[in-house]
Amino acid sequence: MDVLAHNREFWNRRVAEGNRWTVPVDAATVQQARAGRLELLLTPTKPVPMSWYPPLAGLPTLCLASGGGQQGPLLAAAGCQVTTLDYSPRQLAQDRLVADRERLTLATVEGDMADLSCFADESFGLIFHPCSNCFAENVLPVWRECFRVLRPGGVLLAGFNNPVRYIFEDALYVNDVLTVCNKLPYRDSDHLDDPAVRKRIVDEHDALEFGHTLEDQIGGQLRAGFVLTDMFEDRFDPTLEAISKYLDTFMATRAVKPPLSAG
Repeated sequence: MDVLAHNREFWNRRVAEGNRWTVPVDAATVQQARAGRLELLLTPTKPVPMSWYPPLAGLPTLCLASGGGQQGPLLAAAGCQVTTLDYSPRQLAQDRLVADRERLTLATVEGDMADLSCFADESFGLIFHPCSNCFAENVLPVWRECFRVLRPGGVLLAGFNNPVRYIFEDALYVNDVLTVCNKLPYRDSDHLDDPAVRKRIVDEHDALEFGHTLEDQIGGQLRAGFVLTDMFEDRFDPTLEAISKYLDTFMATRAVKPPLSAG
């Protein structure tokens, strides 16, 4: 199964269905961003601390796998020179919709988060990468490409799943029962012979997901050359899923590409 094509169509459909992560921001939220008040999400509920952002005025910024009419337009309203890369054309169209409506300058590029070859080395000063690399088969190329296209001193803000989410039988934890049945790292594509997984992926057209290890999520950033400077954890509303009653299963990291040493 072609993972990229399958997941592209999943997100195209989610736009038509009005999924939470595909709904364009309203004019009032854009106006707040213009006034310097940003409440952007890398994870389900906690806004990114303002202290995590570098100075935004004129900052070349890549919103990575971040279409949907939310983060990109708000960063543009805050003064960034934004490029949004996403593999879903309908998600990118949501960014353009807000940009046109609010007279914002914003570029969109259709592409794979693990292949940023369309961008030159050191093109950006900020990368905003909300929880989306669970849809990538291999996260290590994502971090290597982020490091390459960031300029020295540039900042990577990333959100991702704790892989513990994938050890249980069902992502929705039906009837609040948490049944451990999967080993980590987890790949939906390795379980298509399981009738329940096949029904969810093939018949119900759900996305293919990948539960990357923390060694690849955090260690991968470090091995790519980044220096981690901060992190936080987050969870969904506990009324929506059982696991969120017990622990945080998402995290966000702030990482910096080291500046060039003097001399």
